[in-house]
Order: sequence, then structure tokens, then C-alpha cells
Amino acid sequence: MKRMWFRLALASGLALGVLAQAYAEEGMWTFDNPPLKDLAAKYNFTPTQAWLDHLRLSSVRLNDGGSGSFVSPDGLLLTNHHVARLQLQKNSTAEHDYLRDGFYAATEDQEMKSPDLEINVLVGMKEVTERVESAAKGIADPAQALKARQAEMAAIEKESKDATGLRSDVISLYNDSEYWLYQYKAYTDVRLVFAPEEQAAFFGGDPDNFTYPRYDLDMALYRVYENGKPLHTENYLKWNSKGAAPGDLVFVSGNPGSTSRQETMAQLLVERDIVDPDFLELVERRIQAEQEFARQGAEQAQKVDSSIFFYQNDVKAIAGEQEALEDKGVIAKKQAEEDELRAKVAANPEWQREYGDAWDTIAQVEEQAKPELTRQIFRRSGSQLFSFALEIVQYVAEVKKPDGERLPEYHEAGLSSLRFQMLSPAPIYPDVEKLDMTTTLKLATEKLGASDAYVQALTQGGSIERAVDALVDGTKLYDPAVRKALLDGGEAAVAASTDPMIEAARRVDPIARAQYVYLRDHLESVLQLAEEKIGKARFAVYGKNAYPDATFTLRLSYGTVEGYPYNGTQAPPFTTFYGLFDRSAGFSNKSPWDLTPKEAAALGRLDLATPMNFVCSDDIIGGNSGSPVVDRNGDLVGLIFDGNIESLAGDFVYDPEKNRAVAVHAAAMMEALRKIYGADALADEIEGKQ
Repeated sequence: MKRMWFRLALASGLALGVLAQAYAEEGMWTFDNPPLKDLAAKYNFTPTQAWLDHLRLSSVRLNDGGSGSFVSPDGLLLTNHHVARLQLQKNSTAEHDYLRDGFYAATEDQEMKSPDLEINVLVGMKEVTERVESAAKGIADPAQALKARQAEMAAIEKESKDATGLRSDVISLYNDSEYWLYQYKAYTDVRLVFAPEEQAAFFGGDPDNFTYPRYDLDMALYRVYENGKPLHTENYLKWNSKGAAPGDLVFVSGNPGSTSRQETMAQLLVERDIVDPDFLELVERRIQAEQEFARQGAEQAQKVDSSIFFYQNDVKAIAGEQEALEDKGVIAKKQAEEDELRAKVAANPEWQREYGDAWDTIAQVEEQAKPELTRQIFRRSGSQLFSFALEIVQYVAEVKKPDGERLPEYHEAGLSSLRFQMLSPAPIYPDVEKLDMTTTLKLATEKLGASDAYVQALTQGGSIERAVDALVDGTKLYDPAVRKALLDGGEAAVAASTDPMIEAARRVDPIARAQYVYLRDHLESVLQLAEEKIGKARFAVYGKNAYPDATFTLRLSYGTVEGYPYNGTQAPPFTTFYGLFDRSAGFSNKSPWDLTPKEAAALGRLDLATPMNFVCSDDIIGGNSGSPVVDRNGDLVGLIFDGNIESLAGDFVYDPEKNRAVAVHAAAMMEALRKIYGADALADEIEGKQ
């Protein structure tokens, strides 16, 4: 279940033996353990440590979801349009719809500040497994052992933050068999430089999403500032304007969100039978409500376009996962993997004694967790304002405690990032708040009953509509200055507040805390120890020739630019601008296959043979959006923006024949900047021609 139920506690037919040796292109590898032997054996290429360090320091994580890379020495940052769309929408007004019309700052003084975007550059990695595990040594009670580990992780993070000033996160890998301290340089002054129109970036719309061939200019450019000036960095990716060619070895450096490839069959079946169906129902209900709202007019549509975009993306992703878990071949493969590992453990008496009971323990925990799952999924407010309110109520209580005793979200090392998000000046729309909160609470009532404690705490026994109107109309939390005053005023200010959202959060807080404690002490603590056993069993049996599941931390994948069999024929390695105009003509230039006015006007200027999008066998997942694609020289040749429909099973398995990452070609981006958008100065900066 990707431990989803625990993380949400406070929020409303392939070959066998893949564990022993992954497919050549399979894997999202940590930068401390790149697949050097495989690369040397298959491609006669061994990246140097300097090559790896340069790529790592040129790559970034965008904390509102996605990846990116520096592409000039003056802080220019490349990512996807769909990664930047939240910031585009937050900056849009009735007069300026930057999603619809795009944006280009011809000079630095025109660059547009992002309201609440933080980017992170991974500058340090240190293994801290022994220290974390030692904190729980000799503690027999699983709940107390988990608390001890969490406290030690918080201490490590705080020590690092205090000593370096860097954002410091302790992450677990390989089923909690390893713990690493990741240190990030954080930047919060991030300004938009360029984004095409949404129609150019997302040509084909939802029907073409997760498909290929594609014709999308899914790119955006920010500039990172430090101390009020453009960041100067020696670590940026040189642009290869020829881009990737069929057969080329290419690498992807990005931050894949989460995968479930190391989970047990018991965990996967619960995800198939409970988690995915419930999430799908929640997301589809939200889409339905927001689409009805959007049909009321252009103003309403502008407010919810991005959430509809992401919800529709979720529907396709979840449905693809569901289809994979219902595929007999996928299930047989995962069962065979588990059977193979368990058989090897059982054949060794010492291993069996140490690790043999882990799978049955996890199955028991999963069964016990089932009643909690639906509550965790549907106990949501749907309100950004209420989320702020609950964070404020918890923040002022938690910061008074010793760091190791706090709820995980409020550890000292992460407070600056948390406050940055809580004090975002981005607009919040009352009509959207009412729509989303009413929709979500109605669904919660249907699924959990009107007597559910969470529902009761928000509605106080009255109608959902009246409760929502009172909360949204009465609150002053729209103003970040009000939020800041409550945070700075501490428990006394929050206790004295008569803001209805704060009052509702005070009622919900004990319910959320009780839920968290139950999950932590009775489920997560037992699950963590069992998963750790399986992780150590994998090390004992196979060594460290495998990669860990994704954790929205920096990873390296590799593969080649190549097509794949589909629909009874062969998908091409790349598409061209010819194909863009042809596909639009084939649909009579009707939405969502219509050209933008700027694209249509550029027809005579464009070299239509220029490659536009391409596919490669690199192993990616959600979160890799915006990742750079680089060649053997470490030069940028493309920009990841999607996976094909066959890759949706990639949460659980990797199919080397059909699993493909979809990228924007470097040549297409340069062609568009110069000949569609007239952004020659920007193109010159990227190509180093200034």
C-alpha cells in the first residue's frame, strides 16, 4: 500500500528471477549505488564520479511535485509546463490567464515570482542506518521501538540543519533496511521566465494523456534567485540542440514519487481491492463536481482547470494500476518473485529464523488495517483553508514539545519549509472552497455515515451545506497575515481564536491524533519491523544488486531511445512537427487537437522534420515529470513529461519490451523558442551564445 494509510493519518507473464538481476534498463537507482557494472557490460560506458556529481547537482526537485534541471549558469531551470501549471494558475487573474495564453519574460525584470514554490538541490548524502537502528536496540515493544527510531531521525535532521543550514531529511530505503540523511540546498525565490500556451503543452488533452505517439511542447522555464540576484551555478546541463537519436544511450535524473515493487502480495492485493477503488471513487466525484462548476463560465473554469487536469491524470494512473493488478500475468509474476525469495530464505535455517515470519506478519497487519483504509481515504475536508487551520492548531502545540516527540510533519528541521507553504499568498477562492468541501463531505457521509466522528466535528450535526457556508464565509484565513499572527501567537492565540475554521480544526485535531497514534502503535510499528526483515532478507539473498522503491528522492535511470510494439504495429522512436500538423488536420483542428494561433502562424518558419517527442526505455514513474534526459556526455537531449499507457503497470513491474518514458526533444524546444515564440534571447542563453 506504499504505506499510504500511515502517511495519510493526519491528512484528511514476464521472466522469473528479476530480484536476483534486474532487466538491463530496469531500475530507479540512488546516486550512491549507480548500476556501473550493468552499464559497462551492456554499453561499454562507466560514468565517472565527477559525471555523477555534476548531474546530481544540476538536477532539482520542485516541492509542489516534479523534477527539473539547471540549463544555464545564471539559474535558468527547465521543467514541464504541467509541473509549472499550479504556479501559472496562482499568478493568473481575470485579465491575465497564463495557462491559456502562456508567458514570456523577455527581460529579467519581467520574470514572475512564484507564490509558494520551493526547489531543492541534493548536495549531500550520508548513510545513518546504524545510528537509527541502534536507537531501538533492545526495545522489545514495537511501538516504543518505532518512537525511538523516529526520535533519532528527528535528532539527526536537526543536528544537520543546525550545523549546515541545509534542509535535512532522513529517508528510509530497501524496506527500512537502510536510512540515509539527504541534505538539500533550498531556494524559494523562483521566477517564471517562459511557458507556452496550455494547448501547445498538452496537445491532445486527456484523450492523448499516457499515450504515444505524442506532439506536446510540455516545457517551462524558471529562474532561481538567491539574495535577490539570479543564482550563479557551475552545475548546469549543457544543451545538445541536436537532441537524442534512435539507439542512443540516455539517462534520466529525477525524483520518482513512489513505487510498490518491493511490497508483498498481501499489500498489493489490499491496494487492488480497497485503496485504488476508493481513491478512484473520490477523484471521480471531485472531477464531476468541478466540471459542472466549470461549465458555469470562463471565470469558474479558470479557477478549477488545474485541479481537473490533475484529477483526470490521477484517474488514468489509478485505472492503469488497477488494470495491472487485475492482470493474471502481473499477479503471477509478483507471486513468483515472492515465492522465490521465501523459498531461498526457508532453505537457510538462520535466515528462516531471522526473516521467515515477516510475510505472514504483514498479511495480518494488512487485514487489520482494512477498516482504517476507507476512513483514511474519505476523511477529508476538501478545503485548503481547513488544511491551513488544522496545520496551525497542530503547529502551535507541537513546537512546544521536544523535537523527537513531535508529529513527523513538525520536526524542527522541516519547519521553515512548512511555514513557507502555510504562509503562501496564492489566492483561495471561496466558491471553489465551498464546492470542494461540500462534495468531499457528502462523499464522506455516504461512505462513513453521518455519525462518523470526523464528519460530526465539521458539521456539528447540521446540514453539510450550512456548515460549509458558515466555515468558508466566516473565516479570515484567506489572509496569510492572519495565519502568521496565529502561528506567532502560539497556543494562546489559537485557543482564543473564534475563527470558525480554527474552531473546527480544534474539534478535528484530537480525532486526527487518536487515529495517528492507533496506526503508529498498532499497525505501522509492526509493519516496519516486518518490512525491514524482508529488506534484509533481500540483501542476504541477492546482495545490493537491486534498487529501492521510489521515495520522491533523486534517482538515476538509463535506457535507449527506441520504439516498441503497439496496436499491431510499431511505435516510432520519435515524432516530428510534421506529425503535429497532420494530427491536428486529421481532427479538423478541433479541440483538443487544435493548434494555437502562434503554432499555426509559424508553419512557414518551422523545419517540420524537427523531432518533437521521443520515447526511451528509461524506468520512470510519477514525480519524474520535468526530469532531464542526458546523453553520455551529460548534455541535455530531452525532457521527460509522461509515460506510455503500457508503463502504468510500472508501479509494480517493469516490462522492457513496452515500458517507455515519453520526452520532449531538445531540438523541438529550441525550434519552438526561436520560431514560434520569438524568444531568441532565451534560446541564446540556453545554447551559451550570449
